[in-house]
Amino acid sequence: MEYHNPVLLMETVDGLDIKPDGVYVDVTFGGGGHSKEILKRLGPDGRLFGFDQDEDALANALDDERFTLINENFRFIKRFLRFHGVKAVDGILADLGVSSHQFDVAERGFSTRFDAELDMRMSQKNDLSAYKVVNEYDEANLRRVFYDYGELKNAPAIARVILEAREIEEIKNTEQLKTVLSRFLPAHKSHKILAQMYQAVRIEVNQEMDVLKEFLEQSLEILKPGGRLSVISYHSLEDRLVKRYIKNGMFEGEPERDFFGNFSVPFKTIGKLIVPNDAEIRINNRARSAKLRIAEKI
Repeated sequence: MEYHNPVLLMETVDGLDIKPDGVYVDVTFGGGGHSKEILKRLGPDGRLFGFDQDEDALANALDDERFTLINENFRFIKRFLRFHGVKAVDGILADLGVSSHQFDVAERGFSTRFDAELDMRMSQKNDLSAYKVVNEYDEANLRRVFYDYGELKNAPAIARVILEAREIEEIKNTEQLKTVLSRFLPAHKSHKILAQMYQAVRIEVNQEMDVLKEFLEQSLEILKPGGRLSVISYHSLEDRLVKRYIKNGMFEGEPERDFFGNFSVPFKTIGKLIVPNDAEIRINNRARSAKLRIAEKI
């Protein structure tokens, strides 16, 4: 198994419309699949910056003088690019979600397939873990996590059951959590619901929605006019944020309109929504829920 099979590889990099002497950012470096393809298209004067908060990804750093890998969360993209003397870029690529490597390393606690300690941190430097969410959050916050991030209508009942269980014994690992939640897992769709539960906790642990919002706002700031943004999302929460921000530069509400009812938009949508074809899904099942949106800064 590769560290991470890059999803929609050619489509995502094609969407950046690479200029040989341009400056590009891959904010989810992972195994370096997308970055390698970008470097193939860059000339000797081009530059590529990679971001990855997971220390495991550092082992995949590319030996290329045009490439710089930054071991930080991409919510800090503007700050760290400025540290490297870069104020504006020609393109940004983001492949959101959890990498194949993170799912496949049992002790990280991301996968429903393995028993592991409740962790789910994409960066081991983070203080908040799945253990703390499950064992220390109050009922209201547990409800919020499972309703907002798992889109589970029975979130209040889930929260109560977790509270009752941890009064008897702390919930230390994923098997204990599965046992506690077993009453909410009907056999015919247990895997789907359990995945939603894990997703909810993981998003909270890593502040994924807040990170995505901060990243999109900074992307608009640092992209040059005509610069491209390629974003792959894997669930509706992410995709809705990306779609709305590309459309009108906002995450909620409606933009102010002028006297004639018009409003300015920050991006021009490039092409239609792109999803993997059947052949790619057969090779890489984790690509099945991927959605790629490409936009150009106006």
